[in-house]
Amino acid sequence: MEIRVLRYFLAVAREENITKAAEYLNITQPTLSRQLAMLEEETGTVLFQRGSRRIKLTEEGLLLRRRAEEIVSLADMTMEELRSAEDRISGTVTIGTGGLKANNTVIAAAESFRSQYPNVRFSIFTGTADIVQDRIDSGLADFGILLEPVSVEKYSFIRLKQKERWAVLVRKDNPLSEKEKIKADDLKDQKLVFPGRPSVQSELYSWFSGFDPENNIAYLSNLSLTAADIVMNSDGAALILEGSLPYYDPEKLAVIPLSPLLESGTVLAYKRQVPLTPAGAKFLEHLKCLLGIE
Repeated sequence: MEIRVLRYFLAVAREENITKAAEYLNITQPTLSRQLAMLEEETGTVLFQRGSRRIKLTEEGLLLRRRAEEIVSLADMTMEELRSAEDRISGTVTIGTGGLKANNTVIAAAESFRSQYPNVRFSIFTGTADIVQDRIDSGLADFGILLEPVSVEKYSFIRLKQKERWAVLVRKDNPLSEKEKIKADDLKDQKLVFPGRPSVQSELYSWFSGFDPENNIAYLSNLSLTAADIVMNSDGAALILEGSLPYYDPEKLAVIPLSPLLESGTVLAYKRQVPLTPAGAKFLEHLKCLLGIE
């Protein structure tokens, strides 16, 4: 299965039309149709539902599309890395994050790094911790900004100085919005929105020393933006990281810190025993220098 043919396949999947895809690829329509037929023969599956105006992917086609996007992306990244040289560091450093206050530290480091290596680009995406870790594991991300604890068997990491403070998010019409601090007892009668990550849940459960919040949990959400949507459309209270909603509307929502204070550490993680790209390795050195880590 050639990379070139996968690019053809992805173009047709995107355009949903053979003619438009052929124009985009700058090849003839018969050539493209022949390549797609050979791909279906090679995979032994029907990849397209061919209509009079549009071409849609079958279930097998959707699966191949996901895999083809990963394969093509990895191929592009590999070629970019091979073209990089020590005297002219270039390429893309990909960083995944879950929307944390620690982002500010890493982005500031990226900005100062680019002043030295302007040919390096940073691709920063937001996702759940599971998605970020999956991208690191598959080689689609160089680094991930993650909450502790982190698997020391799978990842190497440097600990960031930024601490993430836990808080409660409620609507302004919720009586809790008037409080300066939230104690566990304040949440006894609240419908709760909890993070979905089990290790994070364990930390929060330990904070609820006064009662078991299990029966109060109505929703699980791995992103604070989604938790905010849930709160806005319900009378619930979400447990979120204080810095994960920097642009929330204070006229509609209130973020109140927990008492006693509950904080989580953050790390910049990368895959163990796998060489970083030249740009990634240089950025890691740069960040360590800024943080005073030898």
